[in-house]
Amino acid sequence: MNFLAGDIGGTKTLLGVFSWQRGLKKLHKKKYISREWKSLEPMISDFLENLPNGVKRPKKGCLAIAGPVLNGSCKLTNLNWLIKEDNLCKSAKLDSLELINDICVLIYGIRYFERAQYIEIQKKVYSNNSNKRVAVIAAGTGLGMAKGVINQNELIPLSSEGGHSEFSPRSKIEWEMSEWLKSDLSLERLSVERVVSGNGLGHIARWRLSKPDAKSHPLKASAEEWRFNPKIDLPALASKAAKDDDEKMIEVVNHWLSAYGSAAGDLALMELCEDGLWIAGGTAHKHIEGIKSGIFLSSMRRKGRFSNYISKLPIMALTDPQAGLFSAACRARMLAEQNERLN
Repeated sequence: MNFLAGDIGGTKTLLGVFSWQRGLKKLHKKKYISREWKSLEPMISDFLENLPNGVKRPKKGCLAIAGPVLNGSCKLTNLNWLIKEDNLCKSAKLDSLELINDICVLIYGIRYFERAQYIEIQKKVYSNNSNKRVAVIAAGTGLGMAKGVINQNELIPLSSEGGHSEFSPRSKIEWEMSEWLKSDLSLERLSVERVVSGNGLGHIARWRLSKPDAKSHPLKASAEEWRFNPKIDLPALASKAAKDDDEKMIEVVNHWLSAYGSAAGDLALMELCEDGLWIAGGTAHKHIEGIKSGIFLSSMRRKGRFSNYISKLPIMALTDPQAGLFSAACRARMLAEQNERLN
C-alpha cells in the first residue's frame, strides 16, 4: 500500500509517496515554494495528478503542518493558510488523512532514523533506561518544540508552542537587542522565536547593522529591505558573510547560537528528556558546526544547579533536511497498519 506524506512549511513544502518494503521506501517526492500557492488543496492536487508512471495513487496519508493542529484543522503560523483534514481528503480523493504539527511528527521518526540522518552532539551518560522521554527543538522559519514518550509498545507525541514563550535576555547586550527588536517590530513582548529561528538570525543581523559602526556594511541595504522583500534571504546572506570572516556577521551568528543553545537547555530542563534531546529544523544541517561549537553547548549547559544534569543528556542533531517528510511517512504507515488491523 502506498501512502502520502507531507512536510508543510511557511517557506517550502515537501510532498512524497512512500511504501513499506522491509523498511520505508520513497517512491516519489516533489518540492514546492509555499508562498507561490494560494492554499494547500491545489498544491496536493497538482502533486497527485502528476505522479510518475508506475506509482499508484495513495489512499491514506499524514501531513506535518507548521502550526498548531486542533480538531483536524490548522492555521499555519507563518503563512495565511487554513487547512482542514476533511477538505483535503475530499479534494485529494483520500480515504483518510491526519494533520499533525511539523515538530511533533518528528517524535514518530525517532525510532526509525538511521545513523546517516543525524549526528551525536553529546553522548549519553545516564545508565538508567527506564525514562523514555524525548524532546525536540527545531529552528526553521519559526521555532518549534515537542516532546514524547517512546517505549517498545508505546509512542505518545505531545505538541508544544514553547517557541512562543517570552525571550529572557541573559546579558546587557541581549537586553539592548531585545529592546531594539520590540521597538522595531512594534511588540509589547518578544517571543523566543523572534530570536531563535531562521528569521531570528535575520532580526539579529538587522539589529547589529543598525549600529553606527555598520553604516557602510555591504549587507546594510539588504537588511533594511529584507522584511518587505521575500526574495532577499538575509539569514543566508549573514551566514555566508560569517563564513567569509566578516567580523560583524560572526558576532551575529554567535549571538544567535548562544540564544539557541540556551533555549535548548531550557527545554531539556522542562522535559527531563533523559532518552534524548533532538536539535532539528532547517537551520540544523546548515549550522551543524555552530551547533557542535562551544558557544552553543556552553549556553545549553549553563543552567546553574542543573548544569551537570544537562551535560549528561544525549543530544542529537538531525542533519537530514527531509526528516519531517520521513517522519510523516512513518506516521502514515502506522495509521495504515492500524486501519488494516481494524478491518
